[in-house]
Amino acid sequence: MTQRLLRWSAYLLVAILFAITCAFLSNWQFDRNEQRATQIDLVQHNYDAAPVALSDVLDSDGLLRPAFEWHPVRLEGRYLADQQILVRNRPHGGTSAFEVLVPFQDTDGRVLLVDRGWVPPAEDSSPVPVAAAPSGDVTVVVRMRPGEPLPASGRSAPAGQVPTIHLPTIADEVNPGLITGGYGWLVSETPAAQHPLGGFDAPAQDPGPHLSYAIQWILFAVMGFAFIGYAIRTEIVKAQEDAGERAPREPRRRRDRDADAEDALLDAVHR
Repeated sequence: MTQRLLRWSAYLLVAILFAITCAFLSNWQFDRNEQRATQIDLVQHNYDAAPVALSDVLDSDGLLRPAFEWHPVRLEGRYLADQQILVRNRPHGGTSAFEVLVPFQDTDGRVLLVDRGWVPPAEDSSPVPVAAAPSGDVTVVVRMRPGEPLPASGRSAPAGQVPTIHLPTIADEVNPGLITGGYGWLVSETPAAQHPLGGFDAPAQDPGPHLSYAIQWILFAVMGFAFIGYAIRTEIVKAQEDAGERAPREPRRRRDRDADAEDALLDAVHR
């Protein structure tokens, strides 16, 4: 009996540890679902809002205020086309496209990086020729985005290209005065470019499977305890049967479907 209790205690400990793991994973999925819901709310609130000035979306340190991500901003000034740089391996049009990054100098002197769109790769995986940005005085509307981290893999890029939109790196390469707290996705240019680049799709607003995954982990924890309870009960019944305290259960006999059909026919004949 003592060995049996020790074994059952071990079963219960395993179930408790499994439930703790499930609870941790469930909370993680609940957190991810909440974060996703916050992102969707931000897109819905900001994406089609009226454009504001650049100073309205940046804090005193030149960082994009989180509440203004995706918000349109209007700039007046000129492109610094000679400082253009490409970011590679971007998923557009079913290809590893190149996005075209061009610093834009506002009339107040500030320089914001503008992602004007994308071009597909050529057959040799190099970028196709990029149409020039409008010259002279230009009014642009962009949607504000935070910069990206450096690639964890440490991958690099050829001259004139970068692996990610890591704004401090781009500032070091093209313009030390570049704002490094955010950049803009192009919405419109006035005057319009003679040869527009590929545009950006609106961000997906699918909440994802995080909530269902969270509920599944809770169910797994419950099922773990149910399985342990069933295993312990089975051992108790088997021990009682072995000790003669309970009559052995007779195995269920499965009826033959053909025999059932024959019985039905005989009943019909005898009526």
